[in-house]
Amino acid sequence: MPPKMHGRLLLPSLLALTASALLVAGCSSGSSTSSANAAKGPSFLIGTDAPLGSVTSFLVQVQSISATDSNNTTVQLLSSPATVDFARYNGLQTLLDLGNVPAGTYNSVSVTLGAATIGYLDTTVPGPPVIKTMPATITTPTTTATLSDPLVVTTGGAPMGLRVELNLYKSVQVDTTGQITGVVSPVFRIERVGDDDTGAHIDEFTAAVVSVNAGAQSFVVQGPHGTTIPVNVTAQTEWANNATLNDLTSSSIVQISGKLDSTTLAIDASEIAIVSQNGFYASGLVTYVNPASGPATSFDLYVRGLLPTNTGLTLGQIATVDLSGSENFSIYWRHDMLSQYVFNQSTLLPGQSISVGGPASGAANASAVSVNRVVLHHWGFNGVVVPGSVNTSMGTFQMQITGFAGVLVPQTVTVYITNGTDFRDGWSGLSDLSDNAHVRVVGLLLKDPTSGATILVGHDVDDLENE
Repeated sequence: MPPKMHGRLLLPSLLALTASALLVAGCSSGSSTSSANAAKGPSFLIGTDAPLGSVTSFLVQVQSISATDSNNTTVQLLSSPATVDFARYNGLQTLLDLGNVPAGTYNSVSVTLGAATIGYLDTTVPGPPVIKTMPATITTPTTTATLSDPLVVTTGGAPMGLRVELNLYKSVQVDTTGQITGVVSPVFRIERVGDDDTGAHIDEFTAAVVSVNAGAQSFVVQGPHGTTIPVNVTAQTEWANNATLNDLTSSSIVQISGKLDSTTLAIDASEIAIVSQNGFYASGLVTYVNPASGPATSFDLYVRGLLPTNTGLTLGQIATVDLSGSENFSIYWRHDMLSQYVFNQSTLLPGQSISVGGPASGAANASAVSVNRVVLHHWGFNGVVVPGSVNTSMGTFQMQITGFAGVLVPQTVTVYITNGTDFRDGWSGLSDLSDNAHVRVVGLLLKDPTSGATILVGHDVDDLENE
């Protein structure tokens, strides 16, 4: 039986950001589709989303995302249909697509969805949790929304964009007992954003390296739909594990943070991590650690990201990763020795968001995966503030995690606020949190090496009451 829905939880979203376009030489009126001869400019799509209850995935084919102007001219923002898991990301953003779009002023956006499935975590079976799936029935495949603030694409102007947000909590239907029925009635929120907004930042983008130009301090990766994207490296770019541009080869798979250059639409990288040097990468959430204490000999990984896709692993499955003790453990966005102290073979936890990399031959059998690298990542954890737990002098509060991660992390978690923690959606600091407030903390889930307690180091804190 599928799980019941729990609490008030955040919404996955797609973010479609359209950058400056070339001036249109001439406009035709009354056209129902964009002209093949119209001057075009670059556009890009960024995605971010969140989990819902015990729902591990809402895997759906996004057939199209289109924008329409006042002359009823429609342009496509998605270069080709893409299968997207709307429960993969939570508070993070990733590059989904990059292409060319005719210039213009667009007043409405339409999103068309195709075939979909719902995955959920079943913890009622003996032993490690398992994933079960059910087909989804979408009641309204196409949703069209009028923009209160039109999207204006102009020659030489600053990039502008769209946040296209799917609210899974409102979209996935349940019966009178709270059981998931499989019916999905899409509820979208669509709004414009500017290139200087936090919505324009790429938190994590995973891609395969195609070529390296050390002299130009750049390299090229292959992104969504086969698109090749240049990546610029500067003296300010941080490399995980002391890697450098010279370490990249055509067999490397990298994870990039940064922002698209408003002129060239290359990625100006602020952070780069090499997640694999020999052709295999997988990412997702840890669902089970064996043994639960001491050095782990294996762990189960719910696979949400995969490169390449022709190994023995598949998206949406639980794979077992074997550990020999020779693996390199690290934390994305951290480059000090402390990271190896707080994240290693003895501090793995269910609910952690990690990526693994290794030889493709090690991914031939999903029941016995061998890897070289294990990297801990930020992820968004939804929950409720424990009454009386906010301590401004200590910079901490406690939360009860809900949603999919709450199934994996049933214990109360202490959240630590640092000087770099960003409070969003109306909050300005720890003192704004109230008892039982619905909150999302994007950060690192850790096991205290001394006490064994579960802690969360906050990178972003979001007010879900405003969603």
